[in-house]
Amino acid sequence: MRKIPSQAFIALGSNLENPISQIQQAFDELKQLPGTHLISHSSLYKSAPVGRLDQPDFINAVALIETHLAPHELLNALLAIELQHGRVRESLNAPRTLDLDILLYDNLACRDEALTLPHPRMSQRAFVLRPLMEIAPDCHIPGHGLIAPLLAACNEQKLEQIKA
Repeated sequence: MRKIPSQAFIALGSNLENPISQIQQAFDELKQLPGTHLISHSSLYKSAPVGRLDQPDFINAVALIETHLAPHELLNALLAIELQHGRVRESLNAPRTLDLDILLYDNLACRDEALTLPHPRMSQRAFVLRPLMEIAPDCHIPGHGLIAPLLAACNEQKLEQIKA
């Protein structure tokens, strides 16, 4: 664990087994991570699947945490939460009970076999950008710029804020 806490944005997504409940439970589980505090989270959003279209719509959100976990420790903790929710990785873009991705970790740039930061596709996905903008409207994504113009470029992607 790190001595000085870092801020990280986490994307949450689910389209199986009561997705709203999956996301809400995951918010609670983020609070339970060692050395971690949930600072805020976005509203929930409904989005169409990307890539593989023959599956249910997704429920998405973004959370901001402060953590003493190093990036790879955090990744391992998120993967463990996914497993507790019954996540199975059968193929790319497959339906899932829970998906937790580190979007940003401080201003760290990282690229290895396990982790890429910033998340490689976050700047192209309204279902990440809109909830992120809700909780961090001045967010700057390293290598891509401010969030508002990135979200504007995704205006053809349908996204619906839902009341949970």
